[in-house]
Amino acid sequence: MAYVITEACVDLMDRSCVRECPVDCIYDGQNQLFINPHECIDCGACESACPHEAIFHEVDLPPEQAHAAAVQDGIFAELGRLGGARKYGRPVQENGLP
Repeated sequence: MAYVITEACVDLMDRSCVRECPVDCIYDGQNQLFINPHECIDCGACESACPHEAIFHEVDLPPEQAHAAAVQDGIFAELGRLGGARKYGRPVQENGLP
């Protein structure tokens, strides 16, 4: 299980969560941020830092946002652990890193 960034982040990308993440597992997409579920340690620091209430633990996702977990999982399914977002910069595409 991991935390998931929902559509409430689209076009906002506040990055408060990025600053709080102790394992650097939040990657930039074209118009929203994504958490790599293979790197997330379930600490919850990102959820409490988000001023837009866009982050939920996967088991707590509202039903209307359940698809966000599938999108996030799909992005990182083949990529696995990348070793930290900072070394990749922007952006993670919905079909993987450039």
